[in-house]
Amino acid sequence: MTASVAFIGLGVMGYPMAGHLANGGYTVTVYNRTTEKAKRWAEQYSGRWAATPAEAAQNADIVFACVGNDDDLRAVTLGEHGAFATMKPGSIFVDHTTTSATVAKELAAVAAKINVAFLDAPVSGGQAGAENGALTVMLGGEQAAYEAIGPALNCFAKMHRLLGPVGAGQTAKMVNQICIAGVVQGLAEALHFATHNGLDANAVVDVISKGAAQSWQMENRAHTMVEGQFDFGFAVDWMRKDLGIVLDQAKASGCHLPLTALVDQFYSQVQSMGGGRWDTSSLIALLNRQN
Repeated sequence: MTASVAFIGLGVMGYPMAGHLANGGYTVTVYNRTTEKAKRWAEQYSGRWAATPAEAAQNADIVFACVGNDDDLRAVTLGEHGAFATMKPGSIFVDHTTTSATVAKELAAVAAKINVAFLDAPVSGGQAGAENGALTVMLGGEQAAYEAIGPALNCFAKMHRLLGPVGAGQTAKMVNQICIAGVVQGLAEALHFATHNGLDANAVVDVISKGAAQSWQMENRAHTMVEGQFDFGFAVDWMRKDLGIVLDQAKASGCHLPLTALVDQFYSQVQSMGGGRWDTSSLIALLNRQN
């Protein structure tokens, strides 16, 4: 077992992920932009906290990160206070942030110059998946580095797989978000249709969820959508960030994603309603408002 790891970023995902590593027997040092949260985590899990990413990464065999976006990732890796400043040769940097494939390749090149392996490893499963240790991790990078971190990933993931070179993990996460956008919009329209045509939408879901229409979104979000409950889950603001990455990559690669672009516009309208922090299932609120 790798004894010493660092975890940078203790948001709704990173906090429990780092906790699973500590519970799995790893010595974990954490860094968070809000120091009080890092101190609280260290007390809860009998771990250590650091004042900078560089301090957290010093002597770690694996450094995990889960921050906000491309710029946040650059901020915690580069410069004198970034993790790369102190990471030892032969160590591994694992990025769980959902970012562009471009920044993954950029930072992998920087890491290679200091003999540090870089894996882009975005996750799916949301806050509940992080808390329950049941995330799915999509990875890009070298096989040897992936195999080395496998036992650590098992602490918080039910599924992980190397899908290609650096950037492949982020590209796979884009595929994931394309699928979710389409499924949530379809589910929102279906429930809206059921209600406006005199059906008990919850009863209908109980039936059709046992057939070909079944999905994770239906099983986990349909009933709260019917009730108009959105104060939880994966925020619309985050989804728009992800879909922006998807649409940029689609343009660069010559792909046409008309449904994804349309759903992104719908999410923009949800933001205008004040729903930026609502769960992505709030697409139904937009449909209900239009009636």
